Amino acid sequence: MTDLGRMRYGEALELQRAVAMERIAGTVPEDVLLLVEHPPVITLGRSAKADHLLASPALLAARGVERFEVERGGDVTFHGPGQLVGYPILDLTRHRQDLHWYLRQLEGALIDALAVIGVPSERRAEGTGVWTSTGRKIASIGVHARQWVTWHGFALNVSTDLAYFDLMVPCGIAGVEMTSIARESGVEPEASKVAETVVEALAARFGLAPVRHELAAAERR
Repeated sequence: MTDLGRMRYGEALELQRAVAMERIAGTVPEDVLLLVEHPPVITLGRSAKADHLLASPALLAARGVERFEVERGGDVTFHGPGQLVGYPILDLTRHRQDLHWYLRQLEGALIDALAVIGVPSERRAEGTGVWTSTGRKIASIGVHARQWVTWHGFALNVSTDLAYFDLMVPCGIAGVEMTSIARESGVEPEASKVAETVVEALAARFGLAPVRHELAAAERR
């Protein structure tokens, strides 16, 4: 597990693609989890529809929000401060070669972690992701895989400014209401504790033992 801290989306995207290619080649011998917090950014996945982004380029620029079209599955979503973003780079040949199973495992790990935190949550028929028992969406998931190695991943709203989601139709689901751990619990969560709980839940789901790894300066470029 590597905690990247605050990193611009484009830089993190290049990094995870590079790590994924090394995982495919075998030069990275073990699965990797990159944790990161991004400055405000909207990303559009392969299924994104143009009318699901409600803000004009001028409005995004005025709000300081970057925009990226990427190879992950799913529609449009937001990443920003107060959000825990995780990019698991896993070789599914060592787990199970089934992307639907993988998505359910990611959902399950977040549900497990939220239960520990005290925010009951569940899967819902509306699509991939995690909803609270109040019917609001708290985590978005979108992944990509090549030769059964995954990248992209999940975004869990911890203390996110939910107003940013007004710039889009989140995940392309009409009428969806986004929420966060802070909103559901009524208290400001400790980000490091949330990250630790999520890492433990992911490790349990995939039968892994988390080991912290710090990237050298050269690896960050």
